[in-house]
Amino acid sequence: EPRRKTAFGSVGRRIPYRILHVINQDGESLGNMHRAEALKLMDQHDLKLVLLRENVEPPVYRLMTGQQIHEEQLRRAEKKKASPKPGMYIKELSFSSAIAKNDFETKTKQIAQWIEKKYHVRITIRQAK
Repeated sequence: EPRRKTAFGSVGRRIPYRILHVINQDGESLGNMHRAEALKLMDQHDLKLVLLRENVEPPVYRLMTGQQIHEEQLRRAEKKKASPKPGMYIKELSFSSAIAKNDFETKTKQIAQWIEKKYHVRITIRQAK
């Protein structure tokens, strides 16, 4: 089965790697160490281990406080909101300049619904024959 991207947060004691590269809560590198040493360090300083980069050898973990984890989660959520969504829909509607009042009202209601759903709306006005 394909690996799902896990949410950013503490990994607890479930660390599948034997050797880790550990960074302390201030961002300073503590170097490579065995999983048991990292867990001992985590317990001594009452911190949590967070996986930063998994695709490098050895994987990079950071010791963080609960507050730091929360702030990082908020930062990532804001960044995700700001980035354009890959499945952004563009709705297109065409009006004739001789449109009847009922048709015009129906189409404007439809446009309002699309805008509420955060769709991009493109409107074309054609000249009547």
